[in-house]
Amino acid sequence: MGILAGIGVLLPFPFYYWLWTYPQTWVNLCGIKRDPSKVMANVSHILKLLQFLSLFSVSSLTWPPPLFFWPVFGFGQFLNFRVYQLLGEAGTYYGVRFGKNIPWVTAFPFGVIRDPQYVGSIMSLLACISWVPFQYILLWILGYAFIMKVESKEDPATRAQPPLT
Repeated sequence: MGILAGIGVLLPFPFYYWLWTYPQTWVNLCGIKRDPSKVMANVSHILKLLQFLSLFSVSSLTWPPPLFFWPVFGFGQFLNFRVYQLLGEAGTYYGVRFGKNIPWVTAFPFGVIRDPQYVGSIMSLLACISWVPFQYILLWILGYAFIMKVESKEDPATRAQPPLT
């Protein structure tokens, strides 16, 4: 189960890389009638479920969790919720790469924490360290580090245009 769990943990990152690097192919694939950010969100939710199932397959759950779990996991989830609250679905799911006008946000946690959604996700993963073998958490964190590096370089000239009718 180890190799399959590792593959499951890494599943979303090639998808995110493809969409960030080649957004026009995704916009064209979605066509005129489907919102590329919405479709990305739906696919991402399925990939996230597969990630969680992969982690669950190698986890050993015990109760109660260690004391550090609640504040670390709670703040990590707060960051994720706050980012989604501020950016909305289109801002969270690459709307700017798909040619949408997404307003720049400076409210907390932006301007205070770099890549707050990924930091929140990493915190949530680290909170689970007593249940999940370290190598799977590390693999997931390395996936986030990779995609943060990819997303740190954005060339507006490579943003998608509306699909041809």
